[in-house]
Amino acid sequence: MELIEVIKKRRSIRAYEETPVEKEKLLQVLEAGRLAPSSLNEQEWKLVVVQSREIIEKLYHACLEEAYVKEAPVIIAACGTKPDYAMRCGQRAYPIDVSIAVTHMILRAADLGLGTCWLGSFYEDKVKRALGIPEQIRVVAVVTLGYPRFYPQPKGRKPLEDLVCFDKWK
Repeated sequence: MELIEVIKKRRSIRAYEETPVEKEKLLQVLEAGRLAPSSLNEQEWKLVVVQSREIIEKLYHACLEEAYVKEAPVIIAACGTKPDYAMRCGQRAYPIDVSIAVTHMILRAADLGLGTCWLGSFYEDKVKRALGIPEQIRVVAVVTLGYPRFYPQPKGRKPLEDLVCFDKWK
């Protein structure tokens, strides 16, 4: 599939089939994250892949008890491992680097016929406790992964001219 078609196809999936994700597909999704660019090419992230129903139940509670979290056959906690490092521009690198890796993964998942939902609504301390993540590590995103029960309709997007300025801020 052409990349632009994958981008157009990708949706936040909040209803999953019970079908497990094949190991080969899961590894392809993870490989897409591994290949993502990062500040100084440090790749200061760790992905915790969860398939255990017992641990998914704990994550369900850590993620505001959203039903689709419990339905997903795979959950990935995407973590920044060097939270103190700032780029020259002053921005912390870890949320940007981890977000690029997660974006690569969710697009690869869509290309493989899988669905994802990028969660920002979770209790970081509960996710860390459930997964044994050290205190100094930051959980940037929790991502559900599986086969969609259905694809939601596309949401509207602002026109390009509302989002882009050329040469100076307008």
